[in-house]
Amino acid sequence: MLTRMSSLFLRTLREDPADADVPSHKLLVRAGYVRRVAPGIYSWLPLGLKVLRAVEQVVREEMDAIGAQEIHFPALLPREPYEATGRWTEYGPNLFRLKDRKGADYLLGPTHEELFTQLVKGEYSSYKDYPVMLYQIQTKYRDEARPRAGILRGREFLMKDSYSFDLSDDGLSESYRRHREAYVKIFDRLGLEYVIVAATSGAMGGSASEEFLAVAPTGEDTFVRSPGGYAANVEAVTTPAPPEQPIDGLPAAQAHHTPATPTIATLVDFLNRADLGRTFTAADMLKNVLVKTRRPGQSEWTLLGVGVPGDRDVDMKRLEAALDPAEVELLDESDFAKAPFLVKGYIGPGALAANGVRYLVDPRVVRGTAWVTGADKPDHHVVDLVCGRDFTPDGTIEAAEVREGDPAPDGSGDLEAARGIEIGHVFQLGRKYADAASLDALGPDSKPVRITMGSYGIGVSRLVAVIAEQSHDDSGLIWPRAVAPADVHVVVAGKSEELLAGGEALAADLEAAGLRVLLDDRKASPGVKFADAELIGVPTIVVVGRGLANGVIEVKDRRSGERVEIPLNGATAHLADLVQKQ
Repeated sequence: MLTRMSSLFLRTLREDPADADVPSHKLLVRAGYVRRVAPGIYSWLPLGLKVLRAVEQVVREEMDAIGAQEIHFPALLPREPYEATGRWTEYGPNLFRLKDRKGADYLLGPTHEELFTQLVKGEYSSYKDYPVMLYQIQTKYRDEARPRAGILRGREFLMKDSYSFDLSDDGLSESYRRHREAYVKIFDRLGLEYVIVAATSGAMGGSASEEFLAVAPTGEDTFVRSPGGYAANVEAVTTPAPPEQPIDGLPAAQAHHTPATPTIATLVDFLNRADLGRTFTAADMLKNVLVKTRRPGQSEWTLLGVGVPGDRDVDMKRLEAALDPAEVELLDESDFAKAPFLVKGYIGPGALAANGVRYLVDPRVVRGTAWVTGADKPDHHVVDLVCGRDFTPDGTIEAAEVREGDPAPDGSGDLEAARGIEIGHVFQLGRKYADAASLDALGPDSKPVRITMGSYGIGVSRLVAVIAEQSHDDSGLIWPRAVAPADVHVVVAGKSEELLAGGEALAADLEAAGLRVLLDDRKASPGVKFADAELIGVPTIVVVGRGLANGVIEVKDRRSGERVEIPLNGATAHLADLVQKQ
């Protein structure tokens, strides 16, 4: 259908919105694709909805192609299924909870594992019914603490979530493989630059987990990769532990007066001036960071000590992922006041053990390694405190920052870091949700077989913003052909009746040839129309201007910027062929 800009519900903006800090947010608002309703909540306007539906259709076609069947659940859900799996509390403050007029608890669905599991249990009972794959494309709700970047991180968003149900682990592996391949096809069709990385499962649970990350400097996720093919979200990177060292013959631990050394840098400088017979570096220090944690449903916070080599900081995202679903916060002054045994800047393992504080260390802190760390009193540190002799951690934790140049865990080379935006996530859930729902199938021997599940998500509305992040220039958006709101944007560069009639005729011919046409027939200046055409981002712009008198029109490729003049006679066939080839 021909879309006329003179009647299109559209208002473009010349200035960036005040709350926008990434290109996609700025451009989608300026080009009239979305409008903010509240923090993390956006309305989709006509052009934006066209792009959203196009992305949705690509996802739907590839899901259908692997044999998945589409269904649709409500967004308003009862508490009970989520209570059974523990996620009513595990989700913590991220869950929108509400009560109906009778006082019953409900939630706005953040994801639907429980409902899919219940549905299959109610419909299928025999091994002959399996395997099965179901999916939906539906609105999800999460009460993000810091919604940002427009539709990249919102409280309401459109998501494709699919689930596989298999009789065996081998069956699950096959369903996982088919979904993974479908995702590759989806993101390739959308023209995205992306990587597939190892990931953590978080509150979803399960074993195997991979993320699809769109490469973007504005991304919230940091991932690392090596020349040999290793790739992982930093939260999923595992630190190779060095071999344990013999303890016999190591020097005894000694406390030293180290005045005014509350930081690693000041401590290293002091020790190297103290003539202790060797040179110290930050990597010889054991930095102890105190946090407090709280499990979902608990009201009280619990202290936790985290020890990392002094040349590294604690990465809070890695720490939070390691402790998920618990909440994690750094201690504030009031927390230190309640625990006077914690001497800021001089905390050591001794005081933590004496006061029952759990102490987890980096995997590099192995038996036989000697460290310089706090002596639990002001202006004092211990030198040569040996793990396994002088202190015993309660376990290890992946909390230290991952840096460029670190060796890849699989030995495939040094790591390089980049930023990305999560666009898809695939999990081998296993039997967590099947166990909670007692989802069984009666096997051929009449014995119950516990079903194993996979879960596979794509952020459909987020994809619109991700495409915009990767496909834009200083002038505006540049949509890939597969999701553009139109195939051709016809700009009538003038107000004369002859030019308007020429534009109308060309647009009608293009529409008759099966192309989606956006016609700028407004009574606006050519400059305004050109600026809007570049901002809106349709991949092919056709200018009907002064050349019409000589029987020619101008065709501009929005991505390359190339402009060519072509005869009006035959233009429809030329443009139809151009669209088909792209």
